[in-house]
Amino acid sequence: MSRAWRMVAGFLPLFLVSLATVGFEIALTRYFAVAKWSEYGYWVISIVLAGFAFSGVAMALARAYFTRHAEALRTWLPPALIVAAAAGFMVVTVNPFNPLQLQNPATLWPQMGWIFVYYAALFPFFFLAGLFVSLSFVLNDNALGRVYGFDLTGAGVGSMVALGLMWLVHPFLLLPCLLVPLALASAFGPAWKRALPVSVVLLLAAEAVLVLGNQAGFNEFKAIYAPLHTEGAKVVAEIRSPRGLYMVLDDFTERVDVDLSNDAGNMGLPGPPTTFGFYRDGNRIAALPKPGVMDARYATATLAALPYSLVPRADALLIGSSGGFHPAEAAQLGVAHVTLLETEPQMRAVLHAPDGQPLASGRSPMAAVVGQRYDIIDVAGDFLDAAEANQSAVSVEALAADINALNHDGVLSIPVSIREFPAYAVRMLRTVREALTLAGIDAPQTHVLVYRSAWNLRILISPEPFGQDRINQARAFCNERSFDLSYYPGVTEHPRAEVFNDLPPVSFSTGEVVSSTVAQDAIADEAPLVLNGATAPSDFAFDLRPITLDRPEFYNVLRPSQLGNILARVEMLPQPEIGALVNLAVLVQAVLIAALVLLVPLLSRGRVRSPGIAAPRAAVYFAALGLGYLFIELYAIDRASFVLNDRTSGFALVITAMLIFSGLGSMFSSRFADDPRRGIDIAMVVAVAWCALVYFYQADAILAVIGEPFMTRSGLVVAAIAPVSFALGLPFPLGLSRAGKEGFMPWAWGLNGAFSVVSTPLANLIAWQAGHSAVLVSALALYVIAQIAFPRDRKISP
Repeated sequence: MSRAWRMVAGFLPLFLVSLATVGFEIALTRYFAVAKWSEYGYWVISIVLAGFAFSGVAMALARAYFTRHAEALRTWLPPALIVAAAAGFMVVTVNPFNPLQLQNPATLWPQMGWIFVYYAALFPFFFLAGLFVSLSFVLNDNALGRVYGFDLTGAGVGSMVALGLMWLVHPFLLLPCLLVPLALASAFGPAWKRALPVSVVLLLAAEAVLVLGNQAGFNEFKAIYAPLHTEGAKVVAEIRSPRGLYMVLDDFTERVDVDLSNDAGNMGLPGPPTTFGFYRDGNRIAALPKPGVMDARYATATLAALPYSLVPRADALLIGSSGGFHPAEAAQLGVAHVTLLETEPQMRAVLHAPDGQPLASGRSPMAAVVGQRYDIIDVAGDFLDAAEANQSAVSVEALAADINALNHDGVLSIPVSIREFPAYAVRMLRTVREALTLAGIDAPQTHVLVYRSAWNLRILISPEPFGQDRINQARAFCNERSFDLSYYPGVTEHPRAEVFNDLPPVSFSTGEVVSSTVAQDAIADEAPLVLNGATAPSDFAFDLRPITLDRPEFYNVLRPSQLGNILARVEMLPQPEIGALVNLAVLVQAVLIAALVLLVPLLSRGRVRSPGIAAPRAAVYFAALGLGYLFIELYAIDRASFVLNDRTSGFALVITAMLIFSGLGSMFSSRFADDPRRGIDIAMVVAVAWCALVYFYQADAILAVIGEPFMTRSGLVVAAIAPVSFALGLPFPLGLSRAGKEGFMPWAWGLNGAFSVVSTPLANLIAWQAGHSAVLVSALALYVIAQIAFPRDRKISP
């Protein structure tokens, strides 16, 4: 056996455990996305990193014990991990946690207990996995770069394996596949002849339990649950991919989800046809037509029909296909030519012309308007909720590009749901005003019409002011269909029209509806204020700043300063806003974990010390690394998601590439064993320079490549993050090289993990409040701090 192979074989158990650990983490996030809601994936990240942090603390406090029993631990931890993973996942799948009941004070505390069950079930696996990794550092303190390199590259490969399995395996059955690397880890352990048979037996038992006794399923609050359980319902098709679990459902409840006038019958028009339901991860994203002729005669009575009346025989850009009904409706309304954009690949796959040519382009909305002119740009009513990345299509920058792509009398039509939270409409109006200003229009309030039904509204924007003829046309359209014209230029100079659809103001501070003896229109009350640049009543309760590419989260209007009111009125919040509260809860928990890890040197009675670096300086250094690395990673995920027009692809590509390139950088760190300070300086210069270049030039670079093919954009994303990822692999092992052979090294590893727990919710909070660019600036500052904190003298051997 060659020396190189012996070295690789010695680190293969670490590689395989890291692979399985990250794979399990991704499998859990997919489980929560499908069975519950994706927002609760924050818990998984928190549990993972908490387990790693506390394993580092345990190793620091009892290093001598773990070192004495190192051979036994390296032998039996892999089979123990098989048991912990299988048992933890089984408990997760039978946990009756219901997120909706978190918003009910009467049922809140029982649900908090079920959340604790999640932590209790999953923590043991990640603690044991962290113990295995930290033990690898302790036993190989003369090869820290290789240890960290195999750890990171194993994690990167684990990410790729998990994503690859999503094409083949149902999300609820991902874990059984990811237990195999743990059994393989036993084959390379110190006592593999004893451990491997045990691991194989445990693996087979776990597979049988997880496959044959799997209790995972859709929770009853998921959109798919009720139709799936109607009499005669059947799943027509199921598509598995990393983007989600797609299901086509045939049941008697499925219809086109369109905002149709109550007067459609009086207009002699039929209702929407029966359809298939198209679901992703249990959430309905569109209706799909059944075989036969698509009947779109109802289109004339829909809320979205007005632009086609204002601009007959239009050349239209349709953003979002609504399963093919959007172009059918446009054709029914007399459009002359259609350009169709559909960002959902699985939807594009089913949309074909009779000659077999694809009907829809997968380009991003911003790329589609470059160098083009349209009479109408119409955003489908279900587009914003179809994918997280779609929200950037209604940012200030994107809307300004749309406005500039319209002919002089053209119309841009934007949908906003007011079903649960009218404040979103106010925020969109403020975004529209900023977009008009960015497009060079001096009096934005004269270029907007707002009309609505009881559930949704449409904002129409034109490059030229809406004149009286168009206003009269819009008024007649609304009156015939019992829609309300909430805003038009000069609305405050006329008496308030009769309101067809009552929309009373709601006081968030009191939780009460402002009652009146006549029908009200809360949008009509606030729209003139917002479009004229004044403060609206909703601004006092919510953060309604415009949506931008730097702050593209549409469903994020809670003010941290109003936390007391928010918690008191949590039952009033729509589901998308709950993610921000979960993030805040995870941040509080993460700060407590980090504080506990920081206190370890004070409680250890000398067991955690290093002759090479003082504890306060180490705390700053490793905490800055833990925060800085994740800040860059999360920023890169956001930008990649925009470039690729897909959150899942951006996440997968960035995570995998950063882990692998950072692992390679860590292996390269041994080149600086004699002068770690030089390696640190090089890494920090690269990190700071990268952050600065991205901050100043990323906008121009993104716009230059956004129209390129998907694979080209993917390659450019990897090329952009590879240099900084490689550099970021150096500081951690070089910092550990100063730790000596006491309990300090595992404490430093745990400290890095603890602040990595903090980094994800903290970066989210910074991005939501100050923008993603603020996360990048924070990362730059953190690496400057880390460089200053690293000792300038060379390693001192204990």
